[in-house]
Amino acid sequence: MRKTSMMQLFLTACGLKGGWLTKVVKMGKSIVIWVAVIGLVGFGIAIVQSDEKPNAVQLVRPALNVTVIKPVSQDLRIKITANGSIAAWQEAIIGAELSGVRLNEVRAQVGETVHKGQILAVFADESVLAEIAQSKAVLAEAEANLAEAHLNADRGRKAATSGALSNQQVSQYLTTEKAAEAKMESAKAQLNSQYLRQRYTRVIASDDGVISSRTATLGAVATPGQELFRLIRQNRLEWRAEVTAAEIVQLKPDIKVVVGIPNIARVSGKIRFLAPTIDVQNRNGLVYVDLPNAAAQGFRSGMFAQGEFDLGSSSALTVPQSSLSLREGFSYVFRLGEQINNQATVTQVKVQLGRQVGDQYEVLSGLNPEDKLVANGSAFLTDGDSVRVVQ
Repeated sequence: MRKTSMMQLFLTACGLKGGWLTKVVKMGKSIVIWVAVIGLVGFGIAIVQSDEKPNAVQLVRPALNVTVIKPVSQDLRIKITANGSIAAWQEAIIGAELSGVRLNEVRAQVGETVHKGQILAVFADESVLAEIAQSKAVLAEAEANLAEAHLNADRGRKAATSGALSNQQVSQYLTTEKAAEAKMESAKAQLNSQYLRQRYTRVIASDDGVISSRTATLGAVATPGQELFRLIRQNRLEWRAEVTAAEIVQLKPDIKVVVGIPNIARVSGKIRFLAPTIDVQNRNGLVYVDLPNAAAQGFRSGMFAQGEFDLGSSSALTVPQSSLSLREGFSYVFRLGEQINNQATVTQVKVQLGRQVGDQYEVLSGLNPEDKLVANGSAFLTDGDSVRVVQ
C-alpha cells in the first residue's frame, strides 16, 4: 500500500490523474512479475551450465571399446630352427671287377629294395670258363711233374748215402723237386684267380638297401672299376642341417630333432655328429641328424627340409597375437594408463618378440608383468587415444 501510494503521489505530481493512474499501476505490477520470471530462468540455465562444464572437460569420446589383459609368464621350449637337405646316410658304389666280358643280364632297377648277396647283374662267363679249363690242365701237368720230381728226389737221397750218385746229381734232383712244387702252386693260384673271375661275373649287392642309381647297360663290355649301381645302405637317410657358428656351439650329439617337409611328413631324429669345421664362405656349419624310418614316411634323398632342435625350456613373458600390431616392420602393443570412470588413455609401446607357441608370442623387451594391455583391436588405435574398458 505504501509503494502504491508513493507511485500515486509521483503520478499526481506529474499531472496524471484519474484512469491513467490506475493503468500505470497495473502495468508496473506486470513488469515486475515478468522481470522476476526471466531472472529465475536465467539463474537455472547458469546452474545447469556450471554443472555440465566440468564433465565436458573430464570425459572424452572413446575411440574404441576394449578388454584388458596382462602379460603371462609361462615355460616355453627353447628351439633352434634350421634348413637343410635330406641325404643318404651312406651310399655304396657297386662296380665291375673284371674286364673284357660282356654284360648279359641286368636284374635290378632304380628304386628296388635289395638284400645283401643278391645278384644285380650277370656278365658273360664263356671266356672265363675256357680259362678255367686251361688253368686246370696246367695244374694237372704241374702235379704230374711234381710227382716225377718227388720220385727222382727220393732216389737221389737214397743213392747219396750209398755213393751210387754224385752229389751234383743228387742236388739236381732236389732242385727239380722244389721247382716242380713251385710250378704246381703257381698253377693252383692261376686256377683260383680264374675261379675268382668267374665269381665276379655275378654282380652282387654289398648290403641291404635301395638302388639309387643304375649305369649298367645290357651288352656293354665292362672295365675294372666301372660304376654299375649306387646303393643307399639299409635305406637309411639323414638330414644335413646348416646352422650358424653361434648356434652350433649350443648343439651336441643325441639332442632330439623334428624334421618336416610340407605336405609329406614330420619325422623325429637325433643328432649323430657335428661338422668339425665351419664353411669359410657362408660361416655355417653342418649338423648330421639320423632319421630312422624316414624313407617309410616319404622322405627321399635330395629333398629340402626344415627342422627344430629341442634345447629344453625356459620361463618367458608372453602376450597373445591379438594384442599385437605390426607397423612399419615393428611390433607394438597398447598399454593402458590410469583408468577414470571406465575410460583410459593408451600408449603405444614397441616390443621385441622371441619364441612363438600357438598364438602366444614371447616378449623379450618393452613390457613388465604388471602392465595392462589392450587385448584386441590394436590396429584401430593410435598413441594417446582414449578407450572405454569393458568386461
